[in-house]
Amino acid sequence: MTSTITATHSAPPIRTEIATLWRLSWPMLVGQLATVGMGVADVAMTGHVSAAELAAVSLGTSVWSIILVTVMGIMMAVNSVVAHEMGAGRFDKISHSVRESLWMGALVGVAGCIAANLCALLFDHIGLEQAVADRAKAFLHIISLGMPAFACYRALYGYTTSINQTKPIMVIAILGLLYNIVVNSLFIFGSFGFPRLGALGCAVSTATGLWLMLAAMVGWIKVSSVYRTTYPFTRWEGPNWNEIGSMLRLGLPIGVTHFAEVSAFGVVSLLVARFGVVQVSAHQVALNFISLVFMVPLSFSIGALTRVGQSMGEGNAVKARSVAWIGTGMCVSFGALSALGIALFRWQIAAMYSSDPAVQSTCATLLLLAAIFQLSDSTQVAAASAIRGYKVTRSPMVIQMIAFWGVALPVGWILGWAPAWFPWGPSAPMQATGFWIGLILGLTVAAVLLAWSLNNLSKQRVHEAAAR
Repeated sequence: MTSTITATHSAPPIRTEIATLWRLSWPMLVGQLATVGMGVADVAMTGHVSAAELAAVSLGTSVWSIILVTVMGIMMAVNSVVAHEMGAGRFDKISHSVRESLWMGALVGVAGCIAANLCALLFDHIGLEQAVADRAKAFLHIISLGMPAFACYRALYGYTTSINQTKPIMVIAILGLLYNIVVNSLFIFGSFGFPRLGALGCAVSTATGLWLMLAAMVGWIKVSSVYRTTYPFTRWEGPNWNEIGSMLRLGLPIGVTHFAEVSAFGVVSLLVARFGVVQVSAHQVALNFISLVFMVPLSFSIGALTRVGQSMGEGNAVKARSVAWIGTGMCVSFGALSALGIALFRWQIAAMYSSDPAVQSTCATLLLLAAIFQLSDSTQVAAASAIRGYKVTRSPMVIQMIAFWGVALPVGWILGWAPAWFPWGPSAPMQATGFWIGLILGLTVAAVLLAWSLNNLSKQRVHEAAAR
């Protein structure tokens, strides 16, 4: 009893916790950068084929990313569940939970595949050139075949990161990026006698790469000795729908939270499409790059989620609060650095993606706006992940829905389209720039509300632990 009370009221030194979070997060960071690098490679390589092919990949990726990140959010329930079990020392329970999470991954992955194919029908109804619409639809039909593999991979991702084994994530993602680049070069440009598929070559490389990454993760777990204590493949186990339902109740709000944010960016891509190839291409290039930058605070935030979950599993609420705010501080510090870098090098970034002067000019403007919201974006992802470490997922969902669908999109639509009937809109449509101003406001609202929620929740858990 004495040791429990002592643990409840102890917190690690800040420098020690920063070092711990860094050791846990940097392999995930490399892995996340490599994973997003696949999308960067898709857009950058297709951009040197033609503007029409780039537009097809941009539009297809905008829908694919929404579904992909939503699935990723749902599967993040595994991170929280396994982290709590790890902190409590229930190793036998971890292997069982992982087996059930793979069943959940198969279910969620198939649902995501179906959703992607249904969303492809949207391209016939948003005023696109028919040739671009057809290419974007074909892109989604092909790439969606990798969704079940991705969902199951994220189940194993949550497992391995939550037991502090992040090296596989890094190595497998790097190999996946190399595979993506090589196969892209073969099928996008028709190198070495392969068919010249253009945008569809990206879809082929990504879909097949996701299945290979899942196979690599299973193989790593099978051969590495560090997984022996929690090894999930000792026996066959059918789906336990009660436990799967419990994980879904935890994960679905996270998925909706991710959907609220990413869909805001994705819907903007669809709404900007009416302004032509230059606007939609510049928007997608800027979005693609900041998605790459976002992987840094995202990785730190996943590390914080793991550490908060483990601390709560130990029954140490004071440590959990300390870890939550240290993780948030690391994310915000990076946000300040990335804001400066994007603002200073926005023209060079635009030139890396496109050789079209019009696309470069518009993209540079959007990147300047992206620099402005780096602090709020870093804050909101860190606070949301820390809250999930407490197994609380509904309040971030509500906040994100309000911030992005209640603030960002309406404001962006008014500024971007300037509807004549709205009395306070601009005199002329601001096009993509107007939508990005709306995103700045939405991210700021999310950051403030999530930080406030994290502060209240972590205080409440400390008081509850002290009362016990």
